Amino acid sequence: MKEFIKIAVLDNMVEAQVLDAMLNEQEIPHLMQTYHDSAYDGVFQGSKGWGQVAAQERHRAEIIAMLEDLRQPTNNNKEP
Repeated sequence: MKEFIKIAVLDNMVEAQVLDAMLNEQEIPHLMQTYHDSAYDGVFQGSKGWGQVAAQERHRAEIIAMLEDLRQPTNNNKEP
C-alpha cells in the first residue's frame, strides 16, 4: 500500500462522517483520524479541529474538491 499523507483538517465529526461516505462511494482509499485524546477529554479538538483525512497524494485534489463542496453554505430558505 502506498503511503498515506495528511490531506486536510476536518472541522467536526459530521463533516468527517459525510466525507468518509463520499470517499467510500468513490472507492478512494483513505483514513479518518480523530485528534481526540481521552487523557485530556478532547480539549485540543477545539483548537486543532476534529481530526484529519489522510490518503495518497494522487487523491489530494479530488478530496479537497469534495471537502470544499461539502463546506459550501446552502440556503434552503430561498424563494423559488
